[in-house]
Amino acid sequence: MVWRTIARTLRHRPLTVAPQAVSDVATQDLADRLAAASQRRLGRSLAIRQVDAGSCNGCELEINMLNGIVYDLERFGLRFVASPRHADVLLVTGPITRNMQDALRRTYDATPDPKFVVAVGDCAVDGGVFKGSYAIHGGVDSTVPVDLVVRGCPPSPAQLLEGLRLLLEANA
Repeated sequence: MVWRTIARTLRHRPLTVAPQAVSDVATQDLADRLAAASQRRLGRSLAIRQVDAGSCNGCELEINMLNGIVYDLERFGLRFVASPRHADVLLVTGPITRNMQDALRRTYDATPDPKFVVAVGDCAVDGGVFKGSYAIHGGVDSTVPVDLVVRGCPPSPAQLLEGLRLLLEANA
């Protein structure tokens, strides 16, 4: 039985959708502009802290792609940090659950100024598909002030990079 399944899998191609082609030149240009904007605004590289406030993890998968081989933020001096005390930007995903409301507030308070908050994904804007649930307090702006909204379910890594660049250039 198992051997039949393995043989069938080897004979036929997987039923997945081909990924969209990512232009190396466009990615390089976008990341260079983002690095230059962070240098102008902060005088150093941009430190990002990602906060999951109750999401389905779709947005986290796209955020993790920023550290992958295609986008590789580290080569441009942009990095994710483990502590909000070292962060310049809080990337908040998911609707704010009642259990995470206080934790998000404390994370925001622990982040030094100047700090920016980016609501990532449709759920972070207003609760998305979870809106109206007894366990959901609302979007990110119901707990902390939001500087930028990146819409999508989930937004692509290129949209995230573009949003960060616009945020820094608008506040430079």
